[in-house]
Amino acid sequence: MVETIMKHMSSFTQLLYHIVFSTKSREPVLHAQGREQLFRYIWGILKNKQCVLYRINAVEDHLHVLTHIHQTLAVADVVKDIKVASSLMIKEEALFQGFTGWQAGYGCFTVSESAKERVGNYIKNQQEHHAKVSFADEYRAILKENGAEFDERYFL
Repeated sequence: MVETIMKHMSSFTQLLYHIVFSTKSREPVLHAQGREQLFRYIWGILKNKQCVLYRINAVEDHLHVLTHIHQTLAVADVVKDIKVASSLMIKEEALFQGFTGWQAGYGCFTVSESAKERVGNYIKNQQEHHAKVSFADEYRAILKENGAEFDERYFL
């Protein structure tokens, strides 16, 4: 009986994540003309891992990704793979002059299905948002909104 039940069971997940990471030392090198190529490359990485990309955007010093991550994958591994592979591609293609790599850490926050559109629009409008708010202030607000504890001494 147990074997019959197990054959019909499946895993169902809806794991949405808002991932944020910056360039090393927050260098403002992600110029607009190369971003589309970077975004397509990251989309390919996610697609190959059976993840779904909902929104991606960047400004000069950091990147935002809204994605579903497949239930068999660890978030840390996905972020590591994105950062390592995209860093190599950027350097090989000389996509962004002055790019030396991504920061060591990242922020990753769960997103409910009901908040997916709001977070997606927030990511879509990064250029307008950062005309008024610095990355440090934005990141601090995201951390606080998500109840993430952080030490200001090690902030960014």
